[in-house]
Amino acid sequence: MACSKVFSGDLPELLNGIIQFFKNDYKTLRSCILVNRLLCRLTIPLLWENPFSVIDNFDLGRKKYQFIEIYLHELNDDDKIKLKEYGINCDLFPSNTLFNYPSFIKYFSTEVSSISIDEWIENNKTLPIIENLTLQIESSRELIGFIFLKLIKIFIKNEVKLHTFNLEISNTLNFIGIKNFNNTFEIILKNPNFIYNIKILKFHLNIIISNLTCFKCFYINCDLISSFYIFNPLNQNISSYDKNFSQIINSQHNLKKILFQDEYFLNNLKNSNCSNTLKVIILYEIDFKNIVIFKEVFENLNVLESIHFLYCSSLNSGIIQQIINLTKPFKLKSLFLNEQPDILEIVLLQSLLRKTGDYIENIGFKHLISNKLRQQFFELTKNYCKNIKFFDLLGFDNQNIYLAFDSIKNIRHNLNYLTINLYKFYQFDWEFTLSSVILFNLGQILPYKLEYLSLSLDDINIFDLEVFFKKSENTFINKLLIYNRLHLDSDDILPCIKNYIMKEKKVRYFAMKSLYPDGKSKDLFSLKDEVKEFEFYNIIIQNYDSLNIRARNFIM
Repeated sequence: MACSKVFSGDLPELLNGIIQFFKNDYKTLRSCILVNRLLCRLTIPLLWENPFSVIDNFDLGRKKYQFIEIYLHELNDDDKIKLKEYGINCDLFPSNTLFNYPSFIKYFSTEVSSISIDEWIENNKTLPIIENLTLQIESSRELIGFIFLKLIKIFIKNEVKLHTFNLEISNTLNFIGIKNFNNTFEIILKNPNFIYNIKILKFHLNIIISNLTCFKCFYINCDLISSFYIFNPLNQNISSYDKNFSQIINSQHNLKKILFQDEYFLNNLKNSNCSNTLKVIILYEIDFKNIVIFKEVFENLNVLESIHFLYCSSLNSGIIQQIINLTKPFKLKSLFLNEQPDILEIVLLQSLLRKTGDYIENIGFKHLISNKLRQQFFELTKNYCKNIKFFDLLGFDNQNIYLAFDSIKNIRHNLNYLTINLYKFYQFDWEFTLSSVILFNLGQILPYKLEYLSLSLDDINIFDLEVFFKKSENTFINKLLIYNRLHLDSDDILPCIKNYIMKEKKVRYFAMKSLYPDGKSKDLFSLKDEVKEFEFYNIIIQNYDSLNIRARNFIM
């Protein structure tokens, strides 16, 4: 098939298919630009789909936000004069560009865009800083808001059709001000094509606002949303938004995935028109205490394929009994615990896992659960959960670490993502020997292939690390992360790491961060010479925070 495409003159189509495989491998994409014109033309749109986030994968220094200048080259002379009045050097803007870069954007976040504009201004402003703090903040908001609005207009002018829209309210307001915020959504409301095609919509409700145009934009102009995420991180009383979210949900024809961070929004699924489309529900930090409609809601969802509990509380007899009484299978795919030890009863957890254990693939816990509950949790997962692929383990001691090893050994035929973090609240809580125990015992129980392994340990020494690498020499790890918390005069472990993973070539992506006693940290990604040396052995060094996978992001 591939040969026929080459001989029939469909080489661009074939190459485009190949390039798509590297969609998230930004360094490879960047290299493709330099090969020839055809590859450059195919690659540039992918790199510019989400430039506000792509830049985190490169150490660009002061050029980090240069893409904003490329966007702003489309400003007219009056707008450039206004920027100069604010102290912006418009001579940095290119006079022309090789591509219509603004037309490529597919992902837009109000918060990330605002922060990027602010940092770009800090790097390029020539006028002295205003001493009066209040005036300084107002002036900054005016400038950031002005550029923010101009970018929106530039995208609309270039007929952008977004795929993902991430609306974070609080920080966006802090950066651009309420007037520019409202004006932004008035403009979007009048230009529906900008958001008409979005498939992923995220709302972060961390502040209450009175102007609801930002909601209206989406339930009037969008009906193709397939994934809808509603975050309420500060547990605001957002019942006033209920009607708006209900309108967004009911205006969709193909809503497949939804995330709630507030139990109140479960009501929106009771009589919604997504009962025959919704396949995935993510309940994030939900308090189950007073939920009595759980069974009613889930009985009405006809094509549900997976449910995810992420750090929910009050997982009590009331909610578990509703789950057990369901006439349909309850396909609980993720269970991440964050429960106070005196609240979650092990008998209830056992009842839940007995009903749902065969479906569970992603499991983990935070530091709040007690040692006793951890031990019982490991025993239950060993008995009921045989299909775990993602194992997120936080906090250990000498009593439960070996149970963790037994659990890993029991599920290693399916295991693909593993996180082990020796998190402790206080420095005197650190158990230095546990790092040695983990490195000594983990290597030989790993599967032959892991997509992701993250180790957050304390004072890693070279001998223990060598033992780990020798015992895991038969395991290929696509993404390896090491976080080393230093409290003593510890060894420099980088030479040991280079010796093993460069020689064995069992790692594709690597990230490492060291945290020092004074609170400062160092990311391997910032050491340019080291990054180049790893690249010579075809190992890609990435920013630790970018490569680090959180349970929530993995499920989403």
